Amino acid sequence: MHTQTLPVTDKSIAQAAHILTAGGLVAFPTDTVYGLGAHAFDAAAIEALYAAKERPLHKAIPVLIASAADLPLVTRQISPAARSLADSFWPGALTLVLPRHPALPPILTAHGDSLAVRVPDHPAARALITALNAPLAASSANISGQPSPVTADEAAAQIGGRIALILDGGPCPGGRSSTVLDLTRRPPRLLRPGPVTISALRAILPHLA
Repeated sequence: MHTQTLPVTDKSIAQAAHILTAGGLVAFPTDTVYGLGAHAFDAAAIEALYAAKERPLHKAIPVLIASAADLPLVTRQISPAARSLADSFWPGALTLVLPRHPALPPILTAHGDSLAVRVPDHPAARALITALNAPLAASSANISGQPSPVTADEAAAQIGGRIALILDGGPCPGGRSSTVLDLTRRPPRLLRPGPVTISALRAILPHLA
């Protein structure tokens, strides 16, 4: 497969959304690292995302949404804690683990009952999700176990030839994967440290494990 790399423009965003709607895969910049995206309600596209990354099927794929208003599309339960965290840290590098909406394909969450979701703090990523008019299943644009790319060239070096399009938005400003917080547990548990610190989270969730 030939992988095209295009600068981020309104035209290339529209082209990327068309590819995603048709079941294809697109790499794109976020506030943390370059992501590899598929339509979140397309099971075959998600399966292709796993294959492109060589990602084991028992590892779930996170979801990106354009704003907190889209949460009802991906989760069946939005707790007051989730609302407070979303209001405080979204858009941004905080991923929340929440109960999965039953309309989402089970392969997305490795047949589990929860999913990871966030709103990226990057205009190109949010523009892509808005153009798609659907949540975006997205993992880092790398081969599983390899370094996460922070430039389009780094993404192309790993997954070029496996996907249709890479949107080049320049280097990612963050360069670190997001903080992951599991709100399906009581008390909530930090699963992965990241740019949003545990002290910042404890200002909202004092009993964070």
